[in-house]
Order: sequence, then C-alpha cells, then structure tokens
Amino acid sequence: MKRLAFLLTSLFVAGGIAATAAAAELTGTLKKIKDTGSITIGHRDASIPFSYYDDKQQPVGYAIDLCLKIVDALKTELKMPKIDAKYQLVTSANRIPLMGNGTIDLECGSTTNNLDRQKQVWFTMTHFVTANRFVSKKASKLKTVEDLKGKTVASTSGTTNIKQITEINNAKKLGINIIAANGHPEAFQMVETGRAVAFVMDDILLYSLVAQARSPGDYVISSDALSVEPYGIMLRKDDAAFKKVVDNAMRGILKGADFAKIYDKWFLKPVPPKGINLNVPMSPVFKKVVANPTDSGDPKDYK
Repeated sequence: MKRLAFLLTSLFVAGGIAATAAAAELTGTLKKIKDTGSITIGHRDASIPFSYYDDKQQPVGYAIDLCLKIVDALKTELKMPKIDAKYQLVTSANRIPLMGNGTIDLECGSTTNNLDRQKQVWFTMTHFVTANRFVSKKASKLKTVEDLKGKTVASTSGTTNIKQITEINNAKKLGINIIAANGHPEAFQMVETGRAVAFVMDDILLYSLVAQARSPGDYVISSDALSVEPYGIMLRKDDAAFKKVVDNAMRGILKGADFAKIYDKWFLKPVPPKGINLNVPMSPVFKKVVANPTDSGDPKDYK
C-alpha cells in the first residue's frame, strides 16, 4: 500500500510540475487568453462589409467571421473548450493605441497593413486587397487626382488614405483643402451635401457607401488609383507566439473549403441589415494571396 501511495503521489506531483511548466511556457496574448478565458476583438461601426453593427447593434462582417474562426483555432491550440469573445468598438484614430496598450487583442476591421504601421503593430495574413480612390458626384466630372486641384476633399482621420492624399497634395502643389472626418459615413455625407467635392478612401468601402446612398446613380468612383491597400487583422507587435498561432489559423482559413462561402456571403450576396449587394468578385490580385498567403505590408508584393 505504501509503495502504491508513493507511486500515486509521484505521478500527481509529476503531473502538477508538467502542467505548471506548460502554463509557464505561455507568454503574451496566449497567456492572457488562457488566464482570463477571453479575447477582446476590436471592431468598427460602419466598415461594411468588413466590420459594422447590424440592426441589433451586434458586430458582424467578413473580418468578424474570420476572427471568430481564429478564436476557434485558439481553443484548439490552448485546449480550451470555450473562449469568451468580447467586443470593443474602435475607430481609425484609436485602433493602434488600443492594440498597443492591451485593450484589444485582435483588430477585425478594414485596416491596411503597411510598412509604416508595422513599426507599431503586427498583422496576420492579408484577407483583402483594395485600392485608394475617391468618390464624387458624376455631375462634378472629376476623374483624376489633378481634377481635385484647388477643391475641398474629405477623408477619414487616422487612415492611410488621408496621409496619402496629403502627401500627393503637397508633392504636386494642388492646393487641395483636405477635411478630416471622424468616420466614413460623415466623410461621404460631406460629398452628399456639397461640403466636399470628393471623399478619398479604399474603393471597397466607397462601393458600400454608394450602395447605401439615396441615389447611388449620382456617384462615381475614380478609376485613378492612388495606391494598393492590403487589409490585415492587426495584433500586438513582438508577440511571436501569438502571431504564429494566428498566422497558421489564417493560412488554414484561406486555403480551406469554406473560405469561398465566407467571401461570397459578404461580397456577392445581400448583407444585413439593408440587404445591399456589393457584387465584388474576388480580384486576380487577391486570388494570388489566397493561393499563397502573405502578411507583407509592401505594396510591391501585390502587383
């Protein structure tokens, strides 16, 4: 009996040490999730179809669906039957600071992955490729960025778009008056009401705003592209263990049998709550990303 008791005690102690060692190996966000049983997802309020509120004020969208699949992968990795997904509303201006200070763990919206931002945060595999263009009223007959010379233009505060139009304005000495809006709907409303002649933003977001307008036929999106914009789900910088799990999850999602269904759901079918259909097929550039996932923030890698 003493020998049996000794063996049982030894096994219990060894198991405890192994469990403690396994737990000690976790660092950063993985440890935070394991310890709290939850993950905080940063989301947008009006970035249709990526991340926005539905008619019940619940966060939904293409990026939200992808993030929830990442959460499923984290359950498997951490051997947790449940991880509570909490949501935190973010804006273009505060999303990076909220990631840096630990308020959010994944940012699931329409955020461009570029080399400048990679100095502050990291990104997982690109989940969409868009371009920076501008929307205006057809009656204004604006086709190129040079046509904006001396006019008032809107863009959203804290975005790569407002930075790019500012740089182009200075480089070409166009004398454009650039207004920084608090959100995409506000910027588009400036064009609707005539406060601005154009709104500079990612074309996919412009398509969604035009589709929701009172008179969609009144607007045109420029064929003149100011840049290429790869979207990525954002995570904290220097958290290599967490990034490895998230990257592996995203590779699996992009190459999985269900990915085409997720894409079709948000880009080729009516989306809630208004039932608008963006009708945006997968571009040749994004098809290449799906075939060979990348987290590159260099526009050259998307040409």
